[in-house]
Amino acid sequence: MAADIREHPEFQRAEEVTAAWLRPASGLVTTVNQLALSPDGRTAAAAAAVCDALAGGLKRDGTSSTRLTLIDLASGALDVLTEGPGSDTEPNWSPDGRLIAYLSDREADAGGLRIFDMETGTDRPTPAPEGFIESVEWSSDGKSILLGVAGFGSDLAGIQGAVAVEAVDADRPSWMPVVEGVADSEPWRTLWVYELTTDRVRQLTPCGLNIWRGVWCGPRRIAAICSDQPEENAWYEADLRLIELDTGAACVLFRPKDQLAGLAAAPSGATIAVVEAVCSDRDITAGDIRLIDVISGAVTCPETLNADVVHPFWRGEQHLLFTALRGPDTLLGLLDTKVGSSRELWRGRERTISGTIFPEIAPLGRHPDDVLFVAESFFEPPALIAFEGGQEREVRRLGTEQTTASVSSLGSARDVSWSAPDGLEIHGWLLTPPGQGPHPVVMQIHGGPVFYTPPSYVGRSAFAQLALASGYALFQPNPRGSMGGGQHFARRVYGDMGGADTQDYLSGLDALEAAGVIDGNRIAVTGASYGGYMSCWLTTQDQRFAASIPVAPTSNWVSDRFTGNVPTFCDLFLDDRPDNPTGRYFSRSPIHYLDRVRTPTLSVCGAKDKISHPAQALEFHHGLRLAGVDSVLVTYPEEGHGVRTMPTFFDYSARLMAWLSSHMPAKR
Repeated sequence: MAADIREHPEFQRAEEVTAAWLRPASGLVTTVNQLALSPDGRTAAAAAAVCDALAGGLKRDGTSSTRLTLIDLASGALDVLTEGPGSDTEPNWSPDGRLIAYLSDREADAGGLRIFDMETGTDRPTPAPEGFIESVEWSSDGKSILLGVAGFGSDLAGIQGAVAVEAVDADRPSWMPVVEGVADSEPWRTLWVYELTTDRVRQLTPCGLNIWRGVWCGPRRIAAICSDQPEENAWYEADLRLIELDTGAACVLFRPKDQLAGLAAAPSGATIAVVEAVCSDRDITAGDIRLIDVISGAVTCPETLNADVVHPFWRGEQHLLFTALRGPDTLLGLLDTKVGSSRELWRGRERTISGTIFPEIAPLGRHPDDVLFVAESFFEPPALIAFEGGQEREVRRLGTEQTTASVSSLGSARDVSWSAPDGLEIHGWLLTPPGQGPHPVVMQIHGGPVFYTPPSYVGRSAFAQLALASGYALFQPNPRGSMGGGQHFARRVYGDMGGADTQDYLSGLDALEAAGVIDGNRIAVTGASYGGYMSCWLTTQDQRFAASIPVAPTSNWVSDRFTGNVPTFCDLFLDDRPDNPTGRYFSRSPIHYLDRVRTPTLSVCGAKDKISHPAQALEFHHGLRLAGVDSVLVTYPEEGHGVRTMPTFFDYSARLMAWLSSHMPAKR
C-alpha cells in the first residue's frame, strides 16, 4: 500500500465508524470516566468524552478530548461545564463542595490546574509549577491541593504511549542536543502544594527524590511511592515513604518485594493501603493489598476474595472498598480492616465496569457499600450505574444511537476456556460475526505481559467493527501471566516470556478449531507491546499463521535492553543477563529464528516510542526481507508506544484490514 491511503475505502470506513461513535463537533457526550462524587452525594463530576474534531489523541477507552461535566444522579441530567479546547481531566471536589479542581491542557501541551467555582460559575487557572501535573488531591481542610508534578522531559508510562512530554521552549535552538546520563539533565517527579488563600504554588519535595504517586496521609504528612532515581526504569524498585509536610523530610515505611501502586491513606492518616504486585509496566498494576500502620510500621496482608486488587478506596477508618479482577470476572469488594476479611458486593463477566485503563468507581453516599460506576459489554454501550443497597439503578445511558444500532448486528461474544498442554486452565474472549463457522480469526494479544483483556464495547474500536463486519472472528486470550489469576498465575511468565505462554495461545487456537468455530487455514495474529513481541515470536514457533501484524514489538531482547527506557523489565522478566550467550536474551528473541518464518508480516511502530524502540520493528522487517518473507514496515512519525491519535488510527485500521484481505480473505 502507498504512504497516502486516505482515499482507501477501509480508511474512510474507519473514519466513518469513529465519527458515528464520537460525533465530532456535535457537543454530544459519548462516555464518562474519572467519576467524582460531590460531598452531598447528589452530583457526580466526570471527564466526559466530547469530540471537537477527528484529530488528536485517541485514548485506550475510545475517547478523544474530554470536558468537565456534572451529572445529576437523580435525573441523569448532564451539564457540560467547560468548552475546551483540549482535554479537562481528573475532577476533584473540595471538601465543602464549593469548588472543583481539575487538570486542563487547553493553554499548553502540559496539564495545568484549574479551579471551577460552583457558586459563581467562574473557571480560573492557577500558577503553573515547573512541569506537567499528573495528580490532584484536596487537603481535608480544603485550604490546599497536593499536586504530583513530572518535570518536562519525563517519560509517560507505556500504557500512555511511552513518549517524553516536552515543554514548548521558543528560546531553545533546534540544534541543541538531548543529554542522557547527567544528573542535572534528568527530569524529576516531585510534589507541590497549591495554597488557595495565597494563590501560590510551592515545591514540597526536592529533586533527588522521585515521587511516582503521593497522597495526603493526615493533615501534615504525605504517603508516597518513591525512588532515588528519576528514570522510568527506577519505578520497578520504588518503595513507600512518609514525607513531613513542614520539612519535606522522608523516611522509608515499606520496601516491597515486587512493585507498588493503588496508594490510599485512611482519613486520619493512621493506616495506608497500597497494592503490591508483579508488574511489567507502570500504571497497570493489580495484586495484593498491604495495610501499613503508620506508627508501628506493621504490615498486614488481608484477604481480598482471592482476586487481584486494582484500586482501593477508604470508606472511613475501618472499611476499604476495592475493585479487583478474578479470572474473567470484575469484582467490587469491601474489606473490613478490623477483622481482615472481605465480602463481594458486585460481580460481572461479559458485562463489566469500564475505565480509562482499569475498572473505575466512585464511592457513593455515606454507606460503604454504595458505588457509582460505568458498565458495558462487548455489544452493550456504556451506562452510568448507581449501585445502592445491593441494587443497580441506571442513571444515564451513554453512547450514540447510530453506533448502538450498527454494533448490535455485528455478532456476539462469549467467554471461552481451555487446558494448556501442562493442564493449566486458560481463559479468553471470542467475538464471532453472524453466521455459522468456521470463521477466519484474528487473535489479538494484549500487552504487558502482566495485563489483561476485558470486555470492551465494540463501538469504541474502528478495527473491531471493520473486522466483524467483514466476517472475521476476534479471539482475545488471557494466558498465564495475565491479571485476575492471582500473583502465582501472573508470576508464571516471570523468567519465561515466550515459553509456556506460547502454548497457551496455540492450544487455545487448537481448541477453537476442534470445536469447528474457526478456520485453521485462516488465522492471523496481532497485538501491541508484548502482544507485538508475541506476534513476531509465534510465527517463528508455528507455521499456521496466514498473516501477522506486530505493533510496537520487541524482536531482539539484547538490543531492546540497551535502547529501551526500562532495561530492568527485560532483566526481571527474562530472569537472565544480556551477556549470557546461551540464555533467554538470545533464545527468546524472534530475530534468531527468521529461517522458520513463512508468515506475511506487517510491522507497525512509532518513531517516538521509548519502550520498544522503532529499531525493533526495523530489525525484524529487514531480517524477514533477507529471509525472503513478505514483509512491510509502517512507521508513524508522531506516535509512541502504539497508535493513539487520529487520523493515524484510521490509517492503521485500514492497513490492518488490507493486510488481512490480501493474505487471508474473509470470504473464500
